[in-house]
Amino acid sequence: MITSATIIQQIRILFYWVLTLSGLAALLVMGLFFLVVKDLPRVPKPLSRIIETPATEIYAATGARMLILGGREAVPLRWLSPFFIQAVVATEDHRFWEHHGIDKVRTIKALWVTLIEPGKVQGASTITQQLAKNLFFSFKRSYMRKFQELLVSLQIESQYNKNEILEAYMNQIPFGVGTYGVEQAARSFFGKPASDLTLPESALLAGLPKSPTRYNPYLHYDRAKKRQRLVLSRMVAVGYITPSDADRAFAGDLNLRPFHGSTPTGSYFLDMVVKNLEERYGPQVVYHGGLKVTTTLDPQLQSWAVASLQNGLAELDKMLGIQEKSGDDQKIAVARPQGALVSIETNSGAVKALVGGRNYLETEYNRALQNNRLPGSGFKPFLYYTALEKLGFHPATVVVDRPVQIPVAGAPDWKPKNFERRHEGPMVLKRALMKSVNTIAAQLVELTGPQAVIETAHRCGIESHLSPVYSLAMGTSGVSPLEMSTSFATFATGGIRHRPFWIWRVEDALGRVLEEKIASGERVLDASLTYQVVDMMRGVLDEGTGAVVRRLGFDLPAAGKTGTTNGFKDAWFTGFTPTLTTSVWVGYDREKGLKDTRGVGITGGRGAAPIWADFMIKATQGEPPRKFPMPSDIRFEKVDPNTGQAATSSTPNPLRVVLRESQTINKKTDRGESMTNSSLVPWDNWK
Repeated sequence: MITSATIIQQIRILFYWVLTLSGLAALLVMGLFFLVVKDLPRVPKPLSRIIETPATEIYAATGARMLILGGREAVPLRWLSPFFIQAVVATEDHRFWEHHGIDKVRTIKALWVTLIEPGKVQGASTITQQLAKNLFFSFKRSYMRKFQELLVSLQIESQYNKNEILEAYMNQIPFGVGTYGVEQAARSFFGKPASDLTLPESALLAGLPKSPTRYNPYLHYDRAKKRQRLVLSRMVAVGYITPSDADRAFAGDLNLRPFHGSTPTGSYFLDMVVKNLEERYGPQVVYHGGLKVTTTLDPQLQSWAVASLQNGLAELDKMLGIQEKSGDDQKIAVARPQGALVSIETNSGAVKALVGGRNYLETEYNRALQNNRLPGSGFKPFLYYTALEKLGFHPATVVVDRPVQIPVAGAPDWKPKNFERRHEGPMVLKRALMKSVNTIAAQLVELTGPQAVIETAHRCGIESHLSPVYSLAMGTSGVSPLEMSTSFATFATGGIRHRPFWIWRVEDALGRVLEEKIASGERVLDASLTYQVVDMMRGVLDEGTGAVVRRLGFDLPAAGKTGTTNGFKDAWFTGFTPTLTTSVWVGYDREKGLKDTRGVGITGGRGAAPIWADFMIKATQGEPPRKFPMPSDIRFEKVDPNTGQAATSSTPNPLRVVLRESQTINKKTDRGESMTNSSLVPWDNWK
């Protein structure tokens, strides 16, 4: 039987635990509060000081200033168009004049949506909170950051009136195309001061801060207009304008200022630099810390790189039968191939020029970095080095071009084909690379194993994942142009790898050096074997698949390799001199085949090599011929390109090869027997 005393005792225990838990919760909240408050920044006095943050300046290697980040041209609120003020308030925070930093109604609604609808997050930030977020915190979403943002918002609202807050916000929000603050945006987009903005112009600009890239009117005009319509409808809902005002504004002309010249030379390059700086220092330091950044870019080389790629793609358009469409009746955009070019300083890894597409204003997607495409036969130098290192082969080793059938576990046998669909029989290894013979590459990779080739490629500078399959020999794993230029530079230096970089020096606003690059390399390949591969790649330019480079007039000592993938979806040429290594890729973004008006596929030699030659002729003009570093144990021999035997006066078209002092030729066993195993069709039987 439960007595009244028992009930009272239980109530006392329950009350005790309630008090205890309440106290612990209170202590936890207080502890959290003090933990968060400890790291809160002080709001500056006056608030206008937040606009006076120093701009970050980015310079070329020559000292020319290329870009200013974060610089603002502040104007008083009374100098702004009333239309723009109304548009921003209606769109971003229509209760701005009523709340004290937090919109309780929007906050409750946002919590409800977030909790009730999993996966959906509802925003509730006021203008004051956005000001706090943009000034003090990263854009990474977290509950701690939101709590800090809320506290700073309350602090701002307690110290400053609404006009001061709105003025600070208007002068620091980003509008895209490198503009911050409404005055800068008004002059950049419309060539007028912010005080003269019309209703249509104000509605367009007020819609940009939500996503400056997505709603960029120069790149995505239709999206920008839809966003403008939304801003106008919000102004109607709040009561700032009538529906007829909104309709007239939407139909009105915008008269955007032509967007030319404001995109700095090397925008793909600058995007890469800014992103890298943000990852290391954070957006707030990059845009408001007054950094002085010296990059590796050579403006002249960059200008030539842009021109060579654009001219080469224009020629490619002609081969493909693509014509520019003009006139009001032509509304469908024509799909055109894209391209990328990366050129680095061979002996340091410094990126001197980088182009990620035919036109930065049409697409900001950087194909030089982000667009891993199949390199095709451009990957073969890694295979050939592996064969020299692992199999003991040399450039005069005789191999056999013949039908190949290689068993693959759990899949049909692999039967690679040559580009010309025919077989030439015995030939020396150097000639096989010069002619880019696929069946010989297949035999080599079976003997070395794919993993050994992958290790060689990674040593040279390829960082992308490579699949350990036999077809790797023909470049069936994606890589970027930056990786190709970096890894080929390892051959050019005689086996010393330099990691690519694009920032030489970073200083803070007071001139203190935060970082400074000291170029250094690491030996990753054997010097003598590397020199043999380089000499074979020189043959590619002199008499092989890249001979177009010589026909176009580039005559300095150089080496390289063409690359073409199945279906002609990718065309490459990567080559180097002792001072400069350059990689060029062309192809459609959606991997459509490159075929000319006669239906003939366009190879790396036709599509990419002419671009490489055009750029390198300009980039090396005035340079004296320089030889590649030659190890002391190297000698030169002339051999019969088919038998590998020492050439005589009667040998037709003898081929010069590079041998180590310990390597010999003129042995009958060099006639390809080392390339024969049970899975390959013997040459004597095939012929």
